[in-house]
Amino acid sequence: SLTEAGRKAGRDFAGIFCQSVWLCKATAPDVEGAMPRAPREPAIMPKRTTPDHSRLDRVVAEARRHSDERAATYRERAMQLFPWICGRCGREFSGARLRELTVHHKDHNHDNNPPDGSNWELLCLYCHDNEHMRLLEQQARPGISDNHSSAATHNPFAGLQALLNKK
Repeated sequence: SLTEAGRKAGRDFAGIFCQSVWLCKATAPDVEGAMPRAPREPAIMPKRTTPDHSRLDRVVAEARRHSDERAATYRERAMQLFPWICGRCGREFSGARLRELTVHHKDHNHDNNPPDGSNWELLCLYCHDNEHMRLLEQQARPGISDNHSSAATHNPFAGLQALLNKK
């Protein structure tokens, strides 16, 4: 009959599907004509070994060296000097989102990295991209003067000293 042929075709299709995926209703043990499940390989347990202390010491020393090098970069210095707030939009950053905060060189010279951070400002990815696009657009149209200065007009710390003095 037609339904019998449809069931057989469905079972055949399920069998083909099961061979590639290893899962299907037809593999259940209570289904008549089900394909047997593929045998599972036994789990291989790792052998216990004694730790190589000299290798561990090298890894720890290298990690400390990389940490010191990273602390010497201008990004890490800027992150220590400034609060983790975008200098343009005022968004705060912490934890995993801290990587979205970038160091912008105010004079666009990446070699100008004074230790006091006077050439840096922390900007979020969006404000940093916007700042560089403004510069590119300004350079593309040399005849048109831009009335906007490149310095930030918003100061998120405007009344901070007065608030601190109240306490």
